[in-house]
Amino acid sequence: MNIIFMGTPDFARENLEAIYHAGHNIIGVVTNPDKPKGRGMKLLPSEVKEFAIEKGLKIYQPIEVKKNEEFIEEIRNLKPDIICVVAYGKILPKKILEIPPYGCINVHASLLPKYRGAAPIQWAVLNGDKTTGVSTMYMEKGMDTGDIILKKEVEIGEEETTGELWDRLAKIGGELLVETLKQIEKGTAPREKQGENFTIAPMLSKEMSKIDWSLKTAQEIKNLVRGLSPIMGAFAYMNGKKIKFWKVAVAKEEEITLENMNFLRNGTVLIANPKEGLFIKTKEGILKVLEIQGENAKRMPIGDFLRGNKMEELEVFE
Repeated sequence: MNIIFMGTPDFARENLEAIYHAGHNIIGVVTNPDKPKGRGMKLLPSEVKEFAIEKGLKIYQPIEVKKNEEFIEEIRNLKPDIICVVAYGKILPKKILEIPPYGCINVHASLLPKYRGAAPIQWAVLNGDKTTGVSTMYMEKGMDTGDIILKKEVEIGEEETTGELWDRLAKIGGELLVETLKQIEKGTAPREKQGENFTIAPMLSKEMSKIDWSLKTAQEIKNLVRGLSPIMGAFAYMNGKKIKFWKVAVAKEEEITLENMNFLRNGTVLIANPKEGLFIKTKEGILKVLEIQGENAKRMPIGDFLRGNKMEELEVFE
């Protein structure tokens, strides 16, 4: 089959690499325009574009897709048998969805219909889920509402971050896409309607990264830290300074035996020294901090941080 691939980040690149190495004929690669990055704001290509350049594949970078008749006509003229879409970042109009005879298929990093939307990996970690996975589906006008083709379920590690799960699911997505294409070619691909029992995984906001000590338990804060790593990190303020939390745990009973803490505010520092570490009271349970980042400083183990930054017991994180 002649394939057009649409995608942008490293997750999509893994999928493009998989179908390329599986021997498929990729007649075009569509990705987002180059973006300015770094201090010099130099225009840099997407991960997908980098791979396409490396392999000499034809590249398209439309700014807009929906009303871009010239681009839609270009895609039509390529006569693709199928279009594969992975984390492209733009909604495709009906005119494109109807071009390939085998349809447009999408790789989505959740077990649909759970977590339709832009951030399925992040929300699986943020919500403390034990399992997630990857689904392939036929695309239609609705967001992630199309018929499911194949699914692959995986367990989420107790300490696994969004970044780690992202990398793992990207590889699984590539394998599942190759298998999906194989079954579509053979005419053996299943087609399962999605039920109405769906959930949404919206884009993350910067506001959600501030730790709410009054409402969050130690386990919920741990999930927040894992879910926002390495995207933006969870943070709180101490004496007006912003401190980011990169790795935390729920303290075990044998690690801290302080009693009668009910009168203390949530967010209160219970222990803070380089030898024992940093322990903070939460709504339920005690948070043990393992990696932290001070304002205008580097991320570091808590022992190193406390050797260079004085933090008093009974001080309160805001």
